[in-house]
Amino acid sequence: MIVTMVSVPDGGTARISVAEARRRLATDPFLLLGVELPEEEGPAEEGPAEEPLARRLGLDDEDLEWFGARDASVRAEFLGDTAGFVVPVVRDEQVALVHALASERFLVIAHRGRRAGLERDITAQVRRERPPDAVAALFLLLQEALTTFRRAAVHALLQVEELEDDMFERRRPEQVYRLSQLRRHSAVLHHALLPYLQGVDEVITRRMMSRDFPAERQRLAQEFQRAARLVLADIESLQDATRRAFASYGSLVAGEQNGVINRLAIVSVIFLPLSFLTGFFGMNFEFLTNRLETRDEFWLLAVGLQMVAVVGSLFLLHRSRIWRRLRDDD
Repeated sequence: MIVTMVSVPDGGTARISVAEARRRLATDPFLLLGVELPEEEGPAEEGPAEEPLARRLGLDDEDLEWFGARDASVRAEFLGDTAGFVVPVVRDEQVALVHALASERFLVIAHRGRRAGLERDITAQVRRERPPDAVAALFLLLQEALTTFRRAAVHALLQVEELEDDMFERRRPEQVYRLSQLRRHSAVLHHALLPYLQGVDEVITRRMMSRDFPAERQRLAQEFQRAARLVLADIESLQDATRRAFASYGSLVAGEQNGVINRLAIVSVIFLPLSFLTGFFGMNFEFLTNRLETRDEFWLLAVGLQMVAVVGSLFLLHRSRIWRRLRDDD
């Protein structure tokens, strides 16, 4: 386990021990801590891993057993003077969970592995914004988590638009596979964000109705709610774009199939009279067997009628809409 302390005045970071983190959590008036947990517990770490992270940091509260746990789901709740969140973030097109505890004096962020961490982003935000307390820093964390979803949604939306443009230039089977991946990605983003936003919105709304909720924090909460609605709208736009791209692909396939059917219809119109004449003159009835005896009669009827049928069919097709449609498509 790696514990990182963020300095609020200048936004610098420093690694400290677990014991030092326990001491500072008990004494410092304003402390920001980042805790990086291993993605996989090794055999030597099985003993300490059994103890809840909150207890290892000196936060002895039975309601905080979920903090840092592997099986924790998205969460938003107030536990007296402490707010607890399990926040989804997007890293490398994967959704990870970041745990956060905030009170008037401290903000502790825990995550598993380096990819899910937000310490670098939070450090930059702290350096720019200079939050006055840990609750303001918590809202910076929540906003930064929303930003990861917005970036992922916008990036995927641009990919969908590029695929849709490529489809109209040249349709390829791999485009359907990539569209399926992007559609699945949009569903994952929506499935991960929507329950979290519903829980956070319920908790924040309940807290804003309290008379002792400060006006500055109400402003921060309202900004977060507005940003959450915008991010959710971006993800829904991504879902609509993937559906539209699939519909466009289906329209292109249907258009190509219509062209093939029209060409088959042309071939059928040309060969249907020929098949009729061939079948007619192939029947052995008296007129054909007794009257048509010379070579000239054979060429006139057997070949001449077929040539007339072909020329007449081509003339009718040339005057029809099917021929003009095929010519325009080519």
